[in-house]
Amino acid sequence: MEIKSELKYTKDHEWISIDGDQATIGITDYAQGELGDIVYVEIESIGDELNQEEIFGSVEAVKTVSDLFIPVSGEITEMNENLEDNPELINDDPYGEGWIIKMKISDASELDGLLSADDYKELIGG
Repeated sequence: MEIKSELKYTKDHEWISIDGDQATIGITDYAQGELGDIVYVEIESIGDELNQEEIFGSVEAVKTVSDLFIPVSGEITEMNENLEDNPELINDDPYGEGWIIKMKISDASELDGLLSADDYKELIGG
């Protein structure tokens, strides 16, 4: 299981990569492993301004549906359209081709409350 040291993490198993006030978000390798084969991704919040920890979409696996929670407040600017036809990219490459959304961060101070790679490893018992 891979946990990248340069990313921040949430207790809900999302990762966030930050570049200035832009961020890319996906689910962790641990989360995709727990969910199993992902068959559908639903994001209906493009262009929406969401508060930290609000639901921005869901991931459907063979056995379950899991809500996706936004790690920090901001506006969702883009969805990974490759996931429409290839949701399994999240299983194959959760930190690369399997990213889910991009957003513009509105409150950078919220980043301080996210988990480091070491904190996330501890959370999942790694």
